[in-house]
Amino acid sequence: MGKAWKFGHDVDTDVIIPARYLNKSDPQHLAAHCMEDGDLNFAPNVKAGDVLVAGKNFGCGSSREHAPIAIKACGIEVVIAESFARIFYRNALNIGMPILECPEAVAGIDAGDEVTVDLNSGQINNLTKKTFFQARPFPPFMQELIKAGGLAPYVRGRRKNG
Repeated sequence: MGKAWKFGHDVDTDVIIPARYLNKSDPQHLAAHCMEDGDLNFAPNVKAGDVLVAGKNFGCGSSREHAPIAIKACGIEVVIAESFARIFYRNALNIGMPILECPEAVAGIDAGDEVTVDLNSGQINNLTKKTFFQARPFPPFMQELIKAGGLAPYVRGRRKNG
């Protein structure tokens, strides 16, 4: 369970992690500056298990993998958006960052609401408003990839076991 942090449409990767902080690739360094150009209170106040909620085209802009790394390193459990930019979508899955598309949830969740998400079923519960929403869950193999921590750990695990 976590608090919802809400952002609008077309949040680009330069807002998620400003280019001026890309001189280091350490996830904790990136996390310390995550969303700082969109909300100065975000990085210092995010707690493990919080949820990021956004509008259409989240993660547009340059194709930097640093953006989902920064979000994940902050402690965000899942990003729920109306839609994702294609490259952000791939980068998020490649590093094991759970994401869900659910326009109804975005419309029904306000900043500060307490939210739980079941990634296996795609169910999103807004505990504050006592409402729930249904996103399409990822197929089992993609859920395994996310649980493994991303594409590289997933492939390493499959090579060891297969």
